[in-house]
Amino acid sequence: SSEGFGVAEKIVLLTFISAVILMAILGNLLVMVAVCRDRQLRKIKTNCFIVSLAFADLLVSVLVMPFGAIELVQDNWIYGEMFCLVRTSLDVLLTTASILHLCCISLDRYYAICCQPLVYRNKMTPLRIAVMLGGCWVIPTFISFLPIMQGWNSIGIIDLIQQRQFNKASNSTYCIFMVNKPYAITCSVVAFYIPFLLMVLAYYRIYVTARAHARQIQVLQRAGTPADGRQHPPDQHSTHRMKTETKAAKTLCIIMGCFCLCWAPFFVTNIVDPFINYTVPGKLWTAFLWLGYINSGLNPFLYAFLNKAFRRAFLIILCCGDERYRRPSILGQTVPCSTTTINGSTHVLR
Repeated sequence: SSEGFGVAEKIVLLTFISAVILMAILGNLLVMVAVCRDRQLRKIKTNCFIVSLAFADLLVSVLVMPFGAIELVQDNWIYGEMFCLVRTSLDVLLTTASILHLCCISLDRYYAICCQPLVYRNKMTPLRIAVMLGGCWVIPTFISFLPIMQGWNSIGIIDLIQQRQFNKASNSTYCIFMVNKPYAITCSVVAFYIPFLLMVLAYYRIYVTARAHARQIQVLQRAGTPADGRQHPPDQHSTHRMKTETKAAKTLCIIMGCFCLCWAPFFVTNIVDPFINYTVPGKLWTAFLWLGYINSGLNPFLYAFLNKAFRRAFLIILCCGDERYRRPSILGQTVPCSTTTINGSTHVLR
């Protein structure tokens, strides 16, 4: 077909898509297994969202990506109209759930870093965490299975959809998902623009707070310098908090950059296309859609692999419990150490 890919393009696409699917499956499975096996990881509230995020991304890589890859390579949809609706609904449900989990993680980190520990414990109670996790899965159903199965997204454009579902030249059938203007705006606002705005605000406040804390600690350190010019060792709690918040601030650009790079092109096009009479080329749609899918493979690296505790748990799993990667026991330490509690988690300071 005129919108199809050549043989060489299909080989390159199949290789690339297979790598993306494999990376998403293995990465998200590793995150889930690590939290299930590591008791310290299970104690941290944020990891509830990370495990649920990994589960959503795993379902995307197992239930959504393979069928999209088969249709893309074969240039034909062979599973029938009903399964096309189910697959499309799962696509919208799971990708939206993944984005909402990223939003919840940003809010959790905002309360953890920008608020006092008591405020964080009052805000992020087990009940509130459960409600937020439930919302990440329930809210997407109202823009996926409910409207798609009822056909609300195709009101006013049914004839156009039917024309594109069947290609007489190649005798091929396609799983076409087109949306009218009301659905395009509603779906995009709920699935991307509102979470994106909340993430920007939360991470901006985290960045500002981390920078302010770092400057305050530097001022206190300079103010504590005696007349002989020698500096006293900084307070261990302040130093640890400064390092934690500085690291969090540095990773914000990576997290937001990857999220915007992966999903912004798709959702901008999703709103623009109905207003320009659906003239966006099919290959461009495919590229933007798979760019969003790639985010499901990147999330384990962004939200888990950058975390030292997760990396240690991964090494233990991959190296079959090698003792070199286990946490050193506090009992038997040969160097002085003290403990400090930050937002409910205990850290050992040497």
